[in-house]
Amino acid sequence: MFFRSQHPSKHFYRSGFRLRSNTLILLFIFFLIGLFLHYGGRTEPVVAFWNDVKSLVGIKSSPKETVRENPYKAPEPTQETAADNTDTEASDDRSMLEKAKSEGSKNRSVPKANSTKKLFDFEKLVDFTLPGFQPNDEIIRHDGYTLRYREEYEQADWVSYPLLENEILGDAERKNEQFQPDPTVETGSAVSSDYSRSGYDRGHLAPAGDFKFSKEMMRQTFYMSNISPQVPDFNRGIWKKLEEQVRVWALRDKGLYVVTGPVLRPGLPTIGKKNQIAVPEYYYKVLLYCNNPDVRMIAFLLKNEEADGSLKQFVVTVDEVEKRTGIDFFPKIPDKLEQQLESARPAQMIANWFSL
Repeated sequence: MFFRSQHPSKHFYRSGFRLRSNTLILLFIFFLIGLFLHYGGRTEPVVAFWNDVKSLVGIKSSPKETVRENPYKAPEPTQETAADNTDTEASDDRSMLEKAKSEGSKNRSVPKANSTKKLFDFEKLVDFTLPGFQPNDEIIRHDGYTLRYREEYEQADWVSYPLLENEILGDAERKNEQFQPDPTVETGSAVSSDYSRSGYDRGHLAPAGDFKFSKEMMRQTFYMSNISPQVPDFNRGIWKKLEEQVRVWALRDKGLYVVTGPVLRPGLPTIGKKNQIAVPEYYYKVLLYCNNPDVRMIAFLLKNEEADGSLKQFVVTVDEVEKRTGIDFFPKIPDKLEQQLESARPAQMIANWFSL
């Protein structure tokens, strides 16, 4: 004899509850898929949205999420400056400088007796360091660097400056610096809030670490005209590694000329509420060393994504960067020498720069 439940409705109640639960789960999954597709397949805004939801319902971030907090973030304009005192770059720079000093003393290619650099005649020309530009281009000149601002992309397509060894050896720190609109951009630059919750870092083109000898010059690197949207793992990884390597070379060689920027083109995805800021797919650096009669160039082209390995794999010809960007680098170098430098193969440039 079997015992039959005297409440058969309980079975149907449980079944209905499971059905409603499964339906809610499916609806939530479809919602996440729709959110992912809405943002063009990019996960960063979805993650930012999830973090907002967690904060609303009181779910705390896991230790793993806390560790990944952006060490490069400056306070938003609405935040108190003291809200973010995280700055790992200062200690990284100190270790980098020790490395640079060590390499410079061991590998100095110029004998100490001839350590005074001799200028080529073309180095004495006005605006020698700047790429070619047109009279109607918006050229912005700050104390430490010059850039060409592209209003249609809301960022610079090149930033140019000489990098001297004494500029790297100062003690100015980037703590508590805030990203600010550039007051000298006539059309109006991007603003810091355009990057908020976008999933992208406010990536420096001319890095703050290249102007440590002057607090004012370092402050000017936080103008939004000098900032470009970079994938966090790119900005804090391979791009930072390249910036440090450039400083090592500048100390070793007693100064370099640097031109750097994003590869801009129509059709790039954008971020921003007030301004539509293009998200570059690639970034470049072009370096020039001169000590008459010695002269050499090297160029790097890096995709805006996380990357590991040696910087050597990103070395390309200067001609390749010019083709990608439409920019004419160092046009005041005599044509024959310019052609020779810009067509040098990656293997030759690697030998000239990494093997000294």
